[in-house]
Amino acid sequence: MKHTYLIILLFAFGLLTACAEFDPHSRDMSQAVHNPKSKADHEALAQHYEDVAKEMQAKVEEHKKILSQYEREPWLFGKQATGYGVHCQRLIDVYEKAVEENLEMAKMHRQM
Repeated sequence: MKHTYLIILLFAFGLLTACAEFDPHSRDMSQAVHNPKSKADHEALAQHYEDVAKEMQAKVEEHKKILSQYEREPWLFGKQATGYGVHCQRLIDVYEKAVEENLEMAKMHRQM
């Protein structure tokens, strides 16, 4: 149980750190998100959401590889990895949902 909380905490910290470091555009995206005024603003937002979707898709692929390895050779992960496959699948599901939602947001901004 302690390991599960630790993994979740580390995952959340990793996401926050990644989000803090991720800035594909030189301008403040939060301002554009809350106040898009021009076609260029919407295009920048669409590109931003597509970039995030690409990153999330890379995470999906990464976790699918890890899950595949775990399913082939679970003994390599040790006894502490009980439930690791379920955890990995949950992450895949979360990242896949994030890909869908970011692509939908990009589509909406391209239409605006």
